[in-house]
Amino acid sequence: MTATLRKWQALFSIYFQDGIAYRASGLIWIMTDVVVAVTMPLVWAKANQATGGAIGGFTSSDFVLYYLCMLLISCFVTSHIMWDLSVEIKEGDFSVQLVRPISHYQATFMRNLSWRLIRPSLFLPFFLLLLFAYRSYLGNAHVFLGWEFWLSVLLGHLVSFNFAYMMAMLALFTQEAQAIFELYYIPLLFLSGQLFPIAVLPDWARHLAYAFPFYFTTGVPTEILVGRVSAQAAHGLLLGQLAWVFGAYLLGKVLWKKGLKQYTAVGM
Repeated sequence: MTATLRKWQALFSIYFQDGIAYRASGLIWIMTDVVVAVTMPLVWAKANQATGGAIGGFTSSDFVLYYLCMLLISCFVTSHIMWDLSVEIKEGDFSVQLVRPISHYQATFMRNLSWRLIRPSLFLPFFLLLLFAYRSYLGNAHVFLGWEFWLSVLLGHLVSFNFAYMMAMLALFTQEAQAIFELYYIPLLFLSGQLFPIAVLPDWARHLAYAFPFYFTTGVPTEILVGRVSAQAAHGLLLGQLAWVFGAYLLGKVLWKKGLKQYTAVGM
């Protein structure tokens, strides 16, 4: 166990330094994400003014708080590791990782975690700027920071990582998997709560969101943080997150075992 912890520490340190070295590209990615938090609250605020009341139980202030919290949480929770892994599999670099004295899953987890911890720190200046810009909407804002929230953030990250890792294993079966990854972002945006709060969607869309893992990544911790979920309901959502963590992990292991039999490491 001690040897494994040392390996985790070494990998985390290496990937953390690598992430810091390329922080400029990280800042560019963050700036593209900020667009949603800047524009969507204004859209919903205008819609609230037009209707003269709350939409889906959200006031203008609620929308601003929701999108700011969603953006901050997604910095840590949402994983995109499948892009890097698919390129490595396609180009044959994946072979080197197979002979390392640590499992590929553990090494990838440390690699992903290092960047997930760097990203919120890079986003912090933008977040403070957004808080200042929307200060008139946040005078009465309250957030819930109980243990349910922190656990939901951790589980949301594990759901996202395991699902991304599972998708990366598809590259072992096909020569070009990145087109599949592009399709992944369509349900992710609509069903995770990143583009619209789940509460404002039609009933059929809300039920669809609960049936897929996307809502259990960023949607659950965000709704718990802004107080949209009762304590009893939060416990049920945490169980749902836990189920998706193990479900995506097990499916990833199945694809790993079957995919390795087809991997040829031909490279480009």
